[in-house]
Amino acid sequence: MASSYDHLENGNLKGSSKEIKHGRTAHNMSSSSLRKKSDLALVSKVRCSPLRQVLTNLQEVLLGTKLSILFPAIPLSIIAHYCNFGRPWVFALSLLGLTPLAERVSFLTEQIAFYTGPTVGGLLNATCGNVTELIIALFALCQGKIEVVKCSLLGSVLSNLLLVLGTSLFCGGLANLRQEQRYDRKQADVNTSLLLVGLLCHMLPLMFKYAASNAPLMGDQTLQLSRASCIIMLIAYIAYLFFQLKTHRQLFEAQEEDDDSDDVVSDEEPVIGFTSAFAWLAGMAAVIALLSEYVVGTIEDASESWGLSVSFISIILLPIVGNAAEHAGAIIFAFKNKLDISLGVALGSATQIAMFVVPSSVIVAWIMGIRMDLDFNLLETGSFFIAVLLTAFTLQDGTSHYLKGLVLLLCYVVIGACFFVLKTPLHQPHIINMGTESSLGSTTIA
Repeated sequence: MASSYDHLENGNLKGSSKEIKHGRTAHNMSSSSLRKKSDLALVSKVRCSPLRQVLTNLQEVLLGTKLSILFPAIPLSIIAHYCNFGRPWVFALSLLGLTPLAERVSFLTEQIAFYTGPTVGGLLNATCGNVTELIIALFALCQGKIEVVKCSLLGSVLSNLLLVLGTSLFCGGLANLRQEQRYDRKQADVNTSLLLVGLLCHMLPLMFKYAASNAPLMGDQTLQLSRASCIIMLIAYIAYLFFQLKTHRQLFEAQEEDDDSDDVVSDEEPVIGFTSAFAWLAGMAAVIALLSEYVVGTIEDASESWGLSVSFISIILLPIVGNAAEHAGAIIFAFKNKLDISLGVALGSATQIAMFVVPSSVIVAWIMGIRMDLDFNLLETGSFFIAVLLTAFTLQDGTSHYLKGLVLLLCYVVIGACFFVLKTPLHQPHIINMGTESSLGSTTIA
C-alpha cells in the first residue's frame, strides 16, 4: 500500500481523520454519495514514483465519480465551439460538462480540508459550494446580460427549495412509509431565518418602485437601496459562517453514514496531496469558467432554436443541470432516511446563493460600473416569496411525509409552467407600475 500514499507527501494532516470526518457538512456527504472507489492495482505497478503519482491523481479525480461518463462533454463542447457545429449544441454540451465539475469541486475542497482543518475547509466549501453559479453570473455580467444573472440565481434558489427539497421529502416519504421521518429543526430554522432576510432585501426594491412618486429618480434610489441591502446581506452571511463553523458547528455536522457497499468511498483519509488538490481545484475552476462563457454566450441562440424563453432556460434548465450531482446526493440520503443531510444540502445551497452569490454579484457589478439591483420584477420576486414561505411552513414541525414533498414539487411545476409560457423579451420588464401603465395608455389614446 506504499504507493497509495506517495501522493500524500505534499502536505501534513491537521488533526485525526476521525475528527475531520465528524466535521463534514451535508454538502460533503451529498457529493460523496456519487463517488466510487478507484482501482489502483494497475497504477501501483508503475515503478516511476512521479509518474505513479500523476496517474493516481488522474484516476482519483477523473474516474472517482459516478458522473465520469459526462466528462467527454467538456472536450466535445470545445470542439463544437471551434468547429461551428451549432451554438445550441455548444450550450447543451457545456451544460452537461458542468455537471461532473461541480461534484469534483466539492471533492477537492474536502481533500484540502484534510490538511487545513475543518474550519478552513468549511470556509472553502462555503465559497466554492456554488462556484458554478457565481462564475456564470460573472460572465453574464461582463456581457451585460443582467436578466440572465438574476434569473439563473433565482432559479437556483427555487430549484433547491422546491425541486430538491420536494423530491427528497417525496421520495424519502415513499421509501419509508412504515416509519416516521424526523429531522433536527435547529439547522432548518437558521437557514429559513436567513432566507427570510434575503427575501426582505429582494422585496424592498420592488415595493419601493411602486411606492416612489418621482419616477425619474426612482432608478437611482432603487439602485442605492439594493447596494445597501447587499452589504447587509453579506454581513449576515459572514455572521452565519461564524455561527456555522465556530460557535454552533455541531448543528451543521453531518452524521456518519453506515454503508458497507464496496462502491462507496471511505472518507477517513485523503487520497491526493494538498498541492495536487489545490492545483486540480484551480484547473477545475478554469474549465468551469470556459464552459460558463460558452453557456452565457449561446443561451439566446439555444432559446431561439429550442423555442424556449431565456427566462425559462435560466430559471429552470440551468439550475437543474448545473446542480444535478448535489441534487442527486440529497435524494439518495432521503431514501436512506437521513433527512438532516438532505435538508442541509437544499437549504444550505439556497441560503448560500441568496445571501452570498446574489449580493456578491451586485457588488461586483457596482465595481464594474454596471447598474444591477435587487429588483427581480414582480413575477420572479413573487415566486421567491411563495417558495420561502411554503418551505418555512413545510419544515415547522420537525417531521416529514411524502405529501409535503409532493406539494413542494407541484409548486415548482406550476412556477416552471409560468415561465415556460412567458415569452417576454430578455431586456423588457415583465410588469410595470399600474399607475404608470394607465397614464401611458391615456396619453396614447389622447
